[in-house]
Amino acid sequence: MAADDDGLFALPTALPPPDTAFSPEPVRAGAPLAVRMRPRTLAEVVGQTHLLRPGAPLRRLAEGGEAASVLLYGPPGTGKTTLARLLADVSTRHFVALSALSSGVKELRDVMNDARRRRGRQTVLFVDEVHRFSRTQQDALLGAVEDRLVLLVAATTENPSFSVVSPLLSRMLVLQLRSLTEDEVRELLRRAVKDERGLDGSVTLSPEAEDALVRLSAGDARSALTALEASADGVTDTGGTVVDVPAVERAVAGTTVRYDRQGDQHHDVTSAFIKSIRGSDPDAALHYLARMLVAGEDPRFIARRLVVHASEDIGLADPTALQAAVAAAQTVQLIGMPEARLALAQATVHLAMAPKSNTVIVGIDEAMADVRAGSVGEIPAHLRKGRYKGARELGNAIGYRYPHRTAEGVLEQQYPPDDLVGKDYYRPTRHGGERILHERLAALRRTVRGAER
Repeated sequence: MAADDDGLFALPTALPPPDTAFSPEPVRAGAPLAVRMRPRTLAEVVGQTHLLRPGAPLRRLAEGGEAASVLLYGPPGTGKTTLARLLADVSTRHFVALSALSSGVKELRDVMNDARRRRGRQTVLFVDEVHRFSRTQQDALLGAVEDRLVLLVAATTENPSFSVVSPLLSRMLVLQLRSLTEDEVRELLRRAVKDERGLDGSVTLSPEAEDALVRLSAGDARSALTALEASADGVTDTGGTVVDVPAVERAVAGTTVRYDRQGDQHHDVTSAFIKSIRGSDPDAALHYLARMLVAGEDPRFIARRLVVHASEDIGLADPTALQAAVAAAQTVQLIGMPEARLALAQATVHLAMAPKSNTVIVGIDEAMADVRAGSVGEIPAHLRKGRYKGARELGNAIGYRYPHRTAEGVLEQQYPPDDLVGKDYYRPTRHGGERILHERLAALRRTVRGAER
C-alpha cells in the first residue's frame, strides 16, 4: 500500500482484479495515528460543514442520492481523500482508486472497460492528485464522465482553473475544501487523545501544548495528528503521561512552538518585519520573514501585510511596489507553500529596497478626516451630471470645460467644493518616482487653479 495524499487512509498502487470490489486493508494497530483516526462515517468528519450540511451536493452524493462527478479542491490534510473514500460506503457502488502519480491512460481504459461490464452497478473512480495527469490523460476521462459511465471524484491541491482542462472541469462540480479552523483541529486532537483507536487516554494534553499543536497544524488534520503522535511517543517512552509544551518542542521544533500566532511573538515579529522594510533593511526583513514562515504563520497574512505596506510606506515613490506585493499574494493563493516563500521573499526585498513615501496614507487620511469633520460642501454645478431631463434647468453641467479640447489636456477649472479650493492632500516627496511627480504636480496645480498656490 502507498500513503495517500491526505494521510488519513491508504490507496492501492494498482487496480484490483476486474471482478473484485475495492476494499482497503484493515487498519493495523501500529498504523500512524492519522490513519487509525480516519473517519468511518460522515458523522465523524470534522470540518467542511459547508459541503456536508443537509442537501449539499457532497452529502447527497455520499448518501447515494447524487450522480454528479465532483472535483475536491483544497489544501493538504483537509479530508479530500477521506471524503472520496466514504463514497465507497454507498453499498450499490463499486469503488476504484487511482493515483495520478502512478497511473496512466492504460489504467484509465481498464477502469472504463470494467465499468462497462458493471452497467448495473455504478463505478466511482477516485483520482488522487488529478492535476498531475497530462492533458491527454485528462481528456481520456471526458467520454466516461459525460455518459456517467463512471462517477469521477477527483482531488487536487492546485487551483483547478489552471491545472484541470476546461472540458473536464465543465463536466464536474468543483467543491472547495477549507483548512480546518482552530476549534476543529482542537476537536480532532481531543478525540485522538481519548478514542480507543487513537491514544486511548494513555496521555493527557496540556492546554498550552494543545495551543501549540493547533497553531503548528495550520489547519492540516494530518499534520496535527502526526505532531500529537510524535509528542505522545516521546512522553510515554520516558514513562510520562502528560504532553506539555516541552514535549511538543522536543518532538517537533522548539523555535516554532514559541511563536504564538495569537500572542506577543506574533505581534512583535510582525511589527519588526514591517519596520525593517520601512527602514530599508532587506536583511533584517528576510530574517523576520523566515521566523514567521518557519513558525507556520499563514502566508496569506504575510502577503496581506506586504500589500498594505506597499501603499502605506512606499506609494508612488515606487509604483511597482504594489504590483510586486499583489503578485506575491496571488502566488500564495495559486501555488501555496513552500514555493510561495520565494515570491514573499522577492516582494519583501523589493519593498525594503524601494524609495519610501507615506504621502498616500497621509493624503487619504487627511481627506477622510475633513469629510468626517463636515468639510463636504456642494459639488460645483458644472461638474454635476447633466444627461437627464431637467438637469440643465438646475444648472448642472453648464460651463464644464472638456480638458481634451486643449493641446495640453489640462485647463483651468474648479474641481473641489468651494470650502476646499486650494487644499493640498497629496504632497509628494522627492524620493524615487515621486521626484518627477513633485515637479509635475506643481505645474498641474498652477494650470488647474489658475495661480501658483
